[in-house]
Order: sequence, then structure tokens, then C-alpha cells
Amino acid sequence: MTDGPSRDMAGGLLSIDMTALAANYLDLARRAWPSRTAAVVKADAYGLGARQVAPVLERAGCEDFFVAHLEEALALKPALSPGAKLYVLNGLQPGAEAACAAGGVIPVLNGLEQARRWRDLAVSWGAALPAVIQIDSGMARLGLSEADLDELLADTTFFDEVSLAVVMSHLACSDEPGAASNAGQRARFTALADRLPAAPRSLANSGGIFLDPSHHGDLVRPGVSLYGVSPHDGPNPMRAVAALDAKVIQTRDVAAGERVGYGLTYARDTPGRIAIIAVGYADGWPRHLSNRGAAYYQGVRLPIAGRVSMDSITLDVSALAERGLTLALGDTVELLGPHQTLEDVARDAGTIPYEILTNLGRRYHRTYVEDPTMQQLPVSPRQADARS
Repeated sequence: MTDGPSRDMAGGLLSIDMTALAANYLDLARRAWPSRTAAVVKADAYGLGARQVAPVLERAGCEDFFVAHLEEALALKPALSPGAKLYVLNGLQPGAEAACAAGGVIPVLNGLEQARRWRDLAVSWGAALPAVIQIDSGMARLGLSEADLDELLADTTFFDEVSLAVVMSHLACSDEPGAASNAGQRARFTALADRLPAAPRSLANSGGIFLDPSHHGDLVRPGVSLYGVSPHDGPNPMRAVAALDAKVIQTRDVAAGERVGYGLTYARDTPGRIAIIAVGYADGWPRHLSNRGAAYYQGVRLPIAGRVSMDSITLDVSALAERGLTLALGDTVELLGPHQTLEDVARDAGTIPYEILTNLGRRYHRTYVEDPTMQQLPVSPRQADARS
């Protein structure tokens, strides 16, 4: 399965390994068992294509999918089975409630106004509507504060009109296993959730799955780790999902001292050779990699020479000649792959892997690589339990 411009026309080739994606989901599901394992597929599945990714995760056993915006949920719904549940993490903007309910999407209610508008719709429809209540357990971002919860619970009929599907919160430092805030948030979440009607509880994101199981609750919500990013600073337990190659559009010799690119910020002390590739910051390759990032060709590191441009990057490929290697028009170099991970690129760019992944542009030729045996995926722990 492919997407985007044709292979011949595109300047970059993005390969998404669906077998690795499914394997990552199954790995996380086993770690979290007996908790249910959802999948966060917001931001177009972190840039990799939600309509392609989500069905693979569903086939691996996922039943719960979280997005950020209602439009994401409504666009994704036709790609999933009728039994899949879709949740909107940002809740609803005023006026979007009826479309959410009509679409069978479950909002995450993050504040009193959202909650009251959802309850009002339920009253007008004459039917209880499902929702998630998010509690702020210490991140001061989204969710009801303790005072908000007091006010909500003072309305004794609220949960007659709103069916509590899940109560959730979000960990601020799950990627730091030693952070005291993790246990503090868990304790606060538990204390506040105990005041609500009985419902499944959800606290752990990708990093939270690797914390003490007391953080798991009934439903874990992995996101970035599904797509191959490490959930913490240690060795990465996840399989790489995205690989990116860029095409060469020109090679040329440069003289000693000859300056290269915008601002003329790069020059060699000795004569050398450069190659220009057809990927730039318009394709999500950060300008902060100017004069510090690299590409690879047959394992040889090729430094970025000068500034990253909108549509192209110049590489110093002088080292190839020492190994008897050359590059020509149409050849490809590795930007993401066995020699350079998302974490490597993010480090060089002074950012985080999330930003690299979600910024990958739409000008790449995308190939979704699927092992034929994926139709007989190993079952998740939940599927195995249901069959026993």
C-alpha cells in the first residue's frame, strides 16, 4: 500500500513498517496486562497516517482509539469496525456536541463548561450520553481541578444524564521513572477518582506502562511508543516503524574555501564533493540541523553542509571517495534507518522525537510495508483471554 506522490516524482521515500507497529502494540499490551491497551492515533497517528495505522492496531487487538480533535475521530471512524471506540482528548468546542454524539464519538470532558454542555445535549436528546471525565492530578494542563469536581458532584443528577465511560488523568513525567511526581499524581488521581461513580480508570501513557503496575489502572494509552520512540532515556525497547530516504538531485565538486548554501556558512579546508538532496524543512527536516545533522550512505556519515533549505539539503560527501563510493542523480541516502534513529535526529536538532515524527511532510512517497503473515498476528493478551 502506498500514499502520496509517486515514487518517481517524490524527493523522499518514507517507509512505514506495519509489522513493527503491530509488534510494538502487542509488546505494550503484554506489559500492561491485565489492563486494556488503547492506542493514541492523534495528529494523523503521529504523522504516519491514522487511516492506515489504526486498522492494523485494531487487528492486533486494540478496541479504544484516542485522537485530539473531533474532526480526526469522524475522519477515522469509517476505517474501523463498528465496535471500535473513539475518544476526543481535547473535548469539544461549543457547538460541536451534536456532531460528536451523532458520530458515536466519546468526548473527554476537561472542564465544567464542556461537561455542562454535554449534559445539556443528553437532556435535550432524552438519552444518557457516554463521556470520559479527565481529572487534573498535578499537571495543570487539562482536566477538572478538585474545586471543579466539588461543583460537578454538587449536581446530583449529572451522572443520570452522562454515562461515565472512563475517568482519566495524564502523567507529566512518565519518561522519568524516578520522578516523585509519578507516585504523587497516581495518589491524587486515585483520591479524586474515588469520588466519582465506578468506571474504568486510565492514567498511564507510553512511559507510564514502564512504571510500577500501580500506575496502569484499567486502561493504558500508549502513543509515541507505538511508532518506535523510546518511552524513557534508557535503551529503546520498541521496534523502529519509520524509515526515510532522500533522493540526490545533484552532486558537484567544491574547491577549498568555497562557501556553500544560504548565508555561506559552510566551507571545506580542502577540495571535496557535495551532494544536494530533495528534502528540506518544508518536509519536516528541521532547520536546526544546519551544519550539525547528517545523512548516511552505505553506513558512511555524510554531514549536512550549511543551512537546511526549504526544499533541499547539501551534504558533504567527500568521505565516500575514500571508500570507492559515489552518488549520482536519483540515488538515495538514509535520513532515518539503521544508522540514524528518531532519537539521534532529535538530539542533533535540539528537540524531541515526537516533533521529528509528527512534522514529516506530505510530499514523501509513503510505502506501508506489511508482512503477509500479519493476517495471522499473535493475539493480544486480551484476545487470548476472551478465547479461553
